[in-house]
This record gives sequence, C-alpha cells and structure tokens, in this order.
Amino acid sequence: MPIAIGLEGSANKLGVGIILHPSQADYSCSSTEPTSPHDSAHSEDESVHAQQGKKNASHPVQVLANLRHTFHSPPGTGFLPKDTAAHHRRWVVRLVKQAMKQARITLQQVDCICYTKGPGMGAPLGSVAITARMLSQLWDKPLVGVNHCIGHIEMGRAITGADNPVVLYVSGGNTQVIAYSAQRYRIFGEALDIAVGNCLDRFARALGIPNDPAPGYNIEQLAKRGKVLLDLPYAVKGMDVSFSGILAHVEEMAKKLEASKSSRDGPWRDAETGEEITISDLCFTLQETVYAMLVEITERAMAHVGANQVLVVGGVGSNERLQQMMGMMAAERGGSVFATDERFCIDNGIMIAHAGLTAFKTGFRTPLEQSSFTQRFRTDEVLVSWRD
Repeated sequence: MPIAIGLEGSANKLGVGIILHPSQADYSCSSTEPTSPHDSAHSEDESVHAQQGKKNASHPVQVLANLRHTFHSPPGTGFLPKDTAAHHRRWVVRLVKQAMKQARITLQQVDCICYTKGPGMGAPLGSVAITARMLSQLWDKPLVGVNHCIGHIEMGRAITGADNPVVLYVSGGNTQVIAYSAQRYRIFGEALDIAVGNCLDRFARALGIPNDPAPGYNIEQLAKRGKVLLDLPYAVKGMDVSFSGILAHVEEMAKKLEASKSSRDGPWRDAETGEEITISDLCFTLQETVYAMLVEITERAMAHVGANQVLVVGGVGSNERLQQMMGMMAAERGGSVFATDERFCIDNGIMIAHAGLTAFKTGFRTPLEQSSFTQRFRTDEVLVSWRD
C-alpha cells in the first residue's frame, strides 16, 4: 500500500498532504469538515472512491492528512514573492511534522516525496522544492516533481468520480479549458492575459476588500446581496478569454462608486431602475460576467469533444455561483458538473501527493539533479502515463 507526502506552495497557500493508495479495499466515504474557511491548519482523514481510468477503477484513495496554512497580506495589497516564500519556510517543517503525526505513519512507510515543480511564483516554489530535496536526502526517499494543474485535475477526478470530463481549471494564476487525449491533458482554451482569479483579487484590492480568508470568497459573499447587473465588456475570443479590459472597466466603476459617496449629486444610481449602486452590485456584476464567459468556452469544448461531464478545479472553482451556472449549462446538455469543496479545490498538499504517487506507481521519478522548479510549466507538457 504505497504512501506519499505532497508539498504544495506555488502561491500564498502552503499545503502538506499524506495519501495512501490501497491495492484493494472497500472504504466507505467519510469526511471531517474544516473548522472554518480560514484554514490556518486543518486536516481530513477520509477514504474516497476514485475512478481513474481502467487501471485504477474501483480502487479508493485514502487521505491520511491534509494540512494547509495561508499567507494573508493586508487589505488592499497583494502577496509579494519574498514574503510568501518566507512564510512557507517558516511553516513547512512544522506542517510536515503535524501531518506525520496526524497520519500516524512512520518514515519507513513513506514511499516518495512529491512536490509542486510548477507553475507558480518562483520564490515560494523554491522554498517548497528545497524542503522536498531536504526530506528526500534525510529520509532516503525518491522525489516526484508534480505539475500543479495535473494535481488539481487528478485530485478532482479522485474526489468526484468524474471519469473523462472536460476540465475548467480556474485559479489566481491560471484559466484553462482542458480535455484528455492520447496521454496528454490538452488545452482547448485559456486566458490571453490575466487569470480570472487574478482579476478578482485585483478588483478586491481596488475596493479594499479583505484578503482573509480569501479575496474571491469575500467577493462571493458580497455578490449574494447584489441586485443590479451593470454593463461590462464581454471578452470571449473563440475558445479564449480576456480579463484585463474587464478589470480596468470595473476598477473605474469602483472609483465612481467611491466618488459618489461625497458627491453633491448624491449616490450613484442605476439609470433604468433608480436603484442605488452598492459594492455588492459591483461584485455581483463582475461575477456574473466573467463566469458567463467561462461557461461559454467550457460548453464549446464539451461540444467539440462530445463530453457530457464537466470538472471544475482550482481555487476559483470553489465558488458556488460558478458551480451553479456550470451545472445549469451541463443539465441543458444532459450532462453533469463535478466540483469539490474548499478542502480540495483550493491549493493543497494532498493533490500533489495523489498526482505524484499516481505517477510514481508507473515508474516515474525526479532525479535529485533535476529536482528544480519552474514558473512556467504547461499542463500539456506532462505525459499522463497512468491513463490509457
């Protein structure tokens, strides 16, 4: 029964996960809910039935530990690489120790050390890569470098049981529509400029929306109170999307809203309804616009490949409104949408452990001299040797 430790630190979230792949078992799925979305350091002990192609069908994966600690910058600011890397260095050994204790395993039971090789922010990636190399040398365990996106996809498939879905991967650094073909996860469409999560984060910054627990989460809560849908650019170009123009437009709206608070003309009101425009309306408008764009290109990919399943992964994928909109589209096509909660959607170490161990079982290893990291690591560069 192979066991892997996974280290994730491509952005502001540091994750350490330990996973077990039983050869034969019949675990019932149970889970422990996280105490809060702040995820200062929480864990899950659960078994999840996975459908990972014919090779792994009906074999569950067992999550032994899933710890995460997030670096939060002050409201109105982003997280700098040097500060994020310092956070990861300060917490990573502590999380590894906690994960080993939570999993109740010995060093002898660990088969490999998996880490995020990329893509991501250079300094945080480097902190995690150095830790993985250190553990590999101290414990005499092989290394497995993992593509961050592949980790999201494989963990999503394992948790949800999605067999061969079109994947919408949405996060702070990536926006891609993906489908599997001939041992590659092929990119059918993507953001041409900034990722959708980056658009949301920068909008939150412009409005001074707090970063704790996450800017996107706080936008989502505000959007639930929004009533007025304002006009924003809609930038879909074939299978690709663009968010920078939308961001510039909504940032100007934010300035207009702020200026109207002290204007002699009174608050900003909608020209048609006379409703007073609020920060919730801006959040609502931005969400509805960018998520509609994502649904459109995902549906186009489904039609192209003949798929009836959609898997939404990445941090933005935990947004309930996005899942709802995607579900409506899939239902109209006679299909279904799959998504996980924030434990597995948001960056985490268990997805790196799972994807790494899956590759490890096919004979893949990362030699020490090649155990570097890279900020640019395309999803379709990875040979998916574990799938037919």
